[in-house]
Amino acid sequence: MGISFGQIIDGLTAGIAAPDHTVDRLEPGKADFGVSGIVTAFSASQYVVEQAIDLGANLIITHEGIYFSHQEQWPWRANDPVFMQKNSLITSSGIGIYRFHDYLHRFKPDGVIEGLLRELEWLDYVTEHQSEGSIVTLPVMEVGEIARYVKRKLQIPYVRVAGELPMPCARVGILVGYRGGGGVAIPFFQDANLDLIIAGEGPEWETPEYVRDAVHQGRSKALIMLGHAESEAPGMKYLAEQLALQYPGLPVHFVAERPVFQIV
Repeated sequence: MGISFGQIIDGLTAGIAAPDHTVDRLEPGKADFGVSGIVTAFSASQYVVEQAIDLGANLIITHEGIYFSHQEQWPWRANDPVFMQKNSLITSSGIGIYRFHDYLHRFKPDGVIEGLLRELEWLDYVTEHQSEGSIVTLPVMEVGEIARYVKRKLQIPYVRVAGELPMPCARVGILVGYRGGGGVAIPFFQDANLDLIIAGEGPEWETPEYVRDAVHQGRSKALIMLGHAESEAPGMKYLAEQLALQYPGLPVHFVAERPVFQIV
């Protein structure tokens, strides 16, 4: 007898305290469906769904939601052609989609950050894991050097940098997803005595403006923004590797999406 959707999900969440309110759920799909193959991805974009169909996988595990909203609230969906076409594809495919967001961030260390650190080959430089982010102490490098290194390792076309590119730094904070906002990132600079924060994204009027003023005051602070997907996709790639080891008889694939933004 094959393994079911529910057994895969139970394995992913075992030993993790359930959040009070969570966006993690299997929808569509039913827990007793048998798994023919798994695709992991940052989000269930239409491209990812199409790739899962082509690969013969009927369970997609994503970090972000299907329909462009963190809480999956879609008051506009009734007459929206993009929603209807995508929903029709998913419904007709028989694929189940499990959103694995809150539980993955509750891994110790955070499963998404772990994937990013592995992709950057910085695990040996980790000084401390905190609840919101991790701290690495690198050999002294300039901000510009780190930015170019990150681009190369993550195979992404660009990053955005606030601060001075020639600034030397060693103590770096790693924040993924939306944690680049000021409420998390700004205290992280001070509390962890950081030179540089590498984050996914956040409001542009918060942490970037803090760094602008810090530099103007003569303080050595810098920020590298990777993009939300670019910071979290490595965690889903690492998840695919772990699932492949755990279920050796089951086809498991990580599907990387193309960058959503273009440089023009």
